[in-house]
Amino acid sequence: MAFNPLEHRGIPLDDQLRNWAQLDVAPVDPDRSDPYTKCRIIAMNGIEVEAIMFSHHFARVCPDVEVKQQLAKVRYIEAQQQKVVNWLLPGQASVLETTISYEQVAVDLTGWVARMEPDPYLKQAYQFGLLEDFDHLYRYANLYEIIEHRKAEKVIDQLTEVMPGRPGYLQHRNPVDNVREPYDKDAAAPISKLHALTIMAAEQQTMNFYMNVGPMYMEPIARQLYQEIGLVEEEHVTHYESLVDPGETWWERLVNHEYNECYMYYSFMQTESDPRVKGIWELHLNMELEHLRIACDLMRRHDGRDPESVLAPVLPEPVTFEPNKHLVRELLSTQIDWTTLGTGYVQEAHRRFEEYQDKINAERGAQERVIDEHRDKFGDEYRLATEGPHPVERLRG
Repeated sequence: MAFNPLEHRGIPLDDQLRNWAQLDVAPVDPDRSDPYTKCRIIAMNGIEVEAIMFSHHFARVCPDVEVKQQLAKVRYIEAQQQKVVNWLLPGQASVLETTISYEQVAVDLTGWVARMEPDPYLKQAYQFGLLEDFDHLYRYANLYEIIEHRKAEKVIDQLTEVMPGRPGYLQHRNPVDNVREPYDKDAAAPISKLHALTIMAAEQQTMNFYMNVGPMYMEPIARQLYQEIGLVEEEHVTHYESLVDPGETWWERLVNHEYNECYMYYSFMQTESDPRVKGIWELHLNMELEHLRIACDLMRRHDGRDPESVLAPVLPEPVTFEPNKHLVRELLSTQIDWTTLGTGYVQEAHRRFEEYQDKINAERGAQERVIDEHRDKFGDEYRLATEGPHPVERLRG
């Protein structure tokens, strides 16, 4: 049966506070857990971090002390949720292993959203970014073998292929060409709003992760690769956040965020293979139902509108982590040489793009050099092509 979060009461807010023992969750086993369990953990952490930062930004512009206090109460519980979710990641996994899981999230979450998105313009935005995150997975997989002498299939299994995507040096664009047109809040399908929030949050946490962990490496090629890909992730956050209609009120954004958290926890509760982790998704869903109820009350009181006017009457089909190999190969064969011009897409390089390329790529970038180093060390590059040779002939190893 379809699930309508507006019809369910969750755990009362005063009963949601957890003590230190309750927050101290055991991590998943990096060698035995489903790779997609780790993907769900990483994706959900991104959703929680976005919820927390959005609430902080809202509080900074809100003059009403009572509203700020209510935001603070909910935000503290969200912060506890984020700690539980992110602390499920195993400490014995290296930063680079976790990075590879981050990029598997980017490929297979964005791939799923691109397949499900009803709006052609938004769908194209997800397809465009997907080819670049797919390429990042390939670069980090080669770095992983250089530094740790391990292969990426240990982390991602056979679920996601590893091969070149849109070439790294072509991913750097003039910032004005990273801004997209927003959806129309009054015309967009509710699922489109949820998709935009989800991918924005996922890419934002990847950007934050790389900007913090990159300089922790001693190896020059690792430091340089995180720096270069970290700047592409900055482009991606600009790309995805601009899809959200800036005309939405703060109250509308608040209920959209809380509704999306309900949607994501519900989705992962439906699809999780680890019973213990599934229990956490279920607990957090029951917390989020109360957060959504509070947000809806605030919208009615301060925005003078009924939240049902902007929210889906029932949750869409659950977000599912699953292989997207066919989609990725199709996009590789048709869109690998695309770039952006203004808020649109073109296949040929243009003057602004070329001028930016000349400056930033005056020296050969780490995305290219990491492959050179792998070839020098092992005689070849690392790939995981389960479905045959690369669909683009010039990129076949």
